[in-house]
Amino acid sequence: MWDWVSNPEIWIGFFTLVALEIVLGIDNIIFISILAGKLPEHQRDRARVLGLAAALISRLLLLLALSWVVKLTEPLFAVFGHEISGRDLILILGGLFLLAKSVTEIGHNMELKGDDGKPRKVASFASVIVQIMILDIVFSLDSVITAVGMVNELGVMVAAVIVSVLVMLFASGPISRFVDKHPSIKMLALSFLVLIGVVLLAEGFDQHISKGYIYFAMAFSVIVELLNIRMRSRHAKQSDQEKAQDSSS
Repeated sequence: MWDWVSNPEIWIGFFTLVALEIVLGIDNIIFISILAGKLPEHQRDRARVLGLAAALISRLLLLLALSWVVKLTEPLFAVFGHEISGRDLILILGGLFLLAKSVTEIGHNMELKGDDGKPRKVASFASVIVQIMILDIVFSLDSVITAVGMVNELGVMVAAVIVSVLVMLFASGPISRFVDKHPSIKMLALSFLVLIGVVLLAEGFDQHISKGYIYFAMAFSVIVELLNIRMRSRHAKQSDQEKAQDSSS
């Protein structure tokens, strides 16, 4: 019964899968952080927790319905000679939703006020949770397919998913606060979501794009923007010091 404890292959698969699930969950954290940021401050933490809880539940339900997930790869219909399966349809609809949502959010963030000159209304808690749950299904499908391809033991897959979501839960708070504090990071995150939406559309039409390239580009962009933020902070401090010296003289 406890033979798996001394099996190194089980542990290697577990830790590898946890790491991959966390990496695959980065886009989910970004999406949840941006949507939660539209809520009043006292509701943001609760929205993040509920969003990640929904992600966990959807992943576990898909894992427990592996036979159904496998059937999603069977063709349903053809468009211009291209066969579309249930998985493809989910990815295409999810990609379109993510593209539309990201572009809309970019437009809203570029306008501090609405067309009538009044501040924009905050989103309702229910609408934010519904949007998070819709994208959770898409992201969960990608996550579960990765898990099934790596590990054969259902218990290992379930444990890896639970651990990865718990890690994302603790990381989501600092990430969300950092995104809210720096508007340039928020715009960069939204551009990432546009990129991920395009990738989902491509995957839906069986055009595979290596996630390694995508995550490398995202990491490189974040590093460049962090350097820019640090440079702006130094310039601001230097400017304040010069103003203080001028006022004292």
